[in-house]
This record gives sequence, structure tokens and C-alpha cells, in this order.
Amino acid sequence: MRDRAGELLAWYDVHARDLPWRVPPGSGARPDPYRVWLSEVMLQQTTVAAVKSYFERFTTLWPTVEALAAARDEDVMGEWAGLGYYARARNLLKCARVVADMGGFPETREELMKLPGIGPYTGAAIAAIAFDRPEVVVDGNVERVMARLFEVTTPLPRAKPELTEKAALITPETRPGDYAQAVMDLGATVCTPKNPACGICPWMGHCTARKAGTAEGLPAKEPKKPKPVRNGIAYVGRRADGAWLLERRPEKGLLGGMLGWPGAEWGEVAQEAPPVAADWRDIGAEARHTFTHFHLRLGVRIADLPQDTDPGPGIFVARHDFRPSDLPTVMRKVFDLAQGRFE
Repeated sequence: MRDRAGELLAWYDVHARDLPWRVPPGSGARPDPYRVWLSEVMLQQTTVAAVKSYFERFTTLWPTVEALAAARDEDVMGEWAGLGYYARARNLLKCARVVADMGGFPETREELMKLPGIGPYTGAAIAAIAFDRPEVVVDGNVERVMARLFEVTTPLPRAKPELTEKAALITPETRPGDYAQAVMDLGATVCTPKNPACGICPWMGHCTARKAGTAEGLPAKEPKKPKPVRNGIAYVGRRADGAWLLERRPEKGLLGGMLGWPGAEWGEVAQEAPPVAADWRDIGAEARHTFTHFHLRLGVRIADLPQDTDPGPGIFVARHDFRPSDLPTVMRKVFDLAQGRFE
């Protein structure tokens, strides 16, 4: 079974994708654990195409884990804005600071998983790619490849343990880091979700689903449940001197620790909860955004605030310090709707 790894590695040596965090096969260079870790965290729930520019900007601003550990939270969260899943950014900083204190990344999956934000997949990926440990690395691309190679018809997510077992049968002791990236590349470029290019696949002769004509229908998936809709109101207040009234969201929960526009919790019905007494005006438009588990609709209220307004639990951010790009995407959408409505 492990001879299949050799076939795939030979294909990878020729067809490996050129990615900014990757060391090309055969170059003899050792991967930088910092760049491997950063890319894996960014790639969670996100595409390679979306991550490339963020990765390049991050590594320009903070070229080492020590540099990232010393960065201001606000700067990192601002650069992260648009990638979503902001808990990843909070854990990114926590992990960088722990690793900087340790003097570097540990090399085993077990030790890596003790770090903030690193779970079984990420720990295995870093151990394999950065330290060439023979770990079984299974992401969505690998699940698809294994489901077709072995014709696993159990639907996801129930099939995950079985697909991991199949992947373990092939994972080699030699060049496990290159192999892990090779399977991902195979899924991303050849064994694609639709119209897989079976004719150029290095595993064509071994693929049970191809022989059965079932490849394109795998992996099977449980029917998706419709996403619920939550509603809320965002209050955009501008003080007489141009400062904006913002609030920092609780550390735990969605958009945790990030600055945003004040408002009540989101629910089935939008709750009026103005942060300060003022003449709040409904602009007649709503910001819409989709999170992993629900759709959000935010009504937008705006108000001109007196200079002596008490911000309460919020904070005023001076006009020259305010950068819309520092806000999470949904809050930027609110600002885009509101900014032209002030007198």
C-alpha cells in the first residue's frame, strides 16, 4: 500500500504548487515552522487564493514568530480583518507569544497540540511539513481523495474516522512532509470536487471509485440544514469632533475582542439598545453578512453626538485614529452604509 506514496511523490516533484509558505520539493531547504504554522492557521475554513495576500502581508510586517509576538493586538486584528473566524486571530497571538517564550516551536504533534489554537489536524500538519514527522494529515482535500481512492460511501462528517484510517495506510515514513502536501495538491488540482481530472491522476489505476464510475459523487455528505437568520441593530455615532463611538466585544464569542458598533445581542428579533441618549435615525438600509452557522441582518442607526457625550462602556476613537479596515467585515459593511448619511 505504501508504494502508492512513492507514486504520488514522483508526481509532486513535478507538479507541486508554488505557494509562498512552501519549500519546493528537492530544494534541500528546511521549511520554516513559523511560516508553516501561520499558513495552516490562515487556511482553516479559507481558500488558498484568499490567504496568499494575507500571508505575504503578515510575513512582511512580522517575519518571525518573535516579531508577531511583540505586535499590538489591534494591529494584528486589523490585518486579519476579512479572513473571518476571528478566534483564530486571537489564538494566533496567544500562540506566538507562548512559542516566543519557549524559544521556538515544539516538533511533535502532541506538544504542538498544547499550544493555543492548534488542534489535531494543525498539529499533524505542522509536525509533518515543518519537521518531517510521519503524521497522518487529513484536510478536506485529503478526505475527498481517500473517499474516492477507497470508494468510502459513508457520508461526511461520519466518515472522518474511516477516511483517516485509510489515509494512515499510505502515509510514508520517508518524506512525510512532502507527501502530506502532495495529497493536498492532488485534491486541489486533480481530484477536484467537480469534474475530477482522472486521466492525469497518478493514482488512476488504484482508484476504486473511478473504476466504479462513482468518483464525482464522493465524498457523500449529510444534507445541509438551512441556516437560521439573526437580526440586530448597529448604532453608528459620530461626535462633534469627528470621533466615532465604538465598543470592544467580549473576548469570548463571535468577533471576540474586536472593535465594532454598539448594539444588543443578535436574535430572532432585532432589539433596540441605543448605547447613549441621542437622536438616532434609521437610515432605511441593513447590512447583511453570513457566518458559518447563520445569516445576519443588521439595521443601521446613526446619530450626531455632542462633544461632551459620555461613551459609557464604549470608547471614542479619534477621527485620525479610526481605520475602517481594522473592523471585522460585517462592521465595515455597516460603516459603508452609514458614512455618507451624516449631515
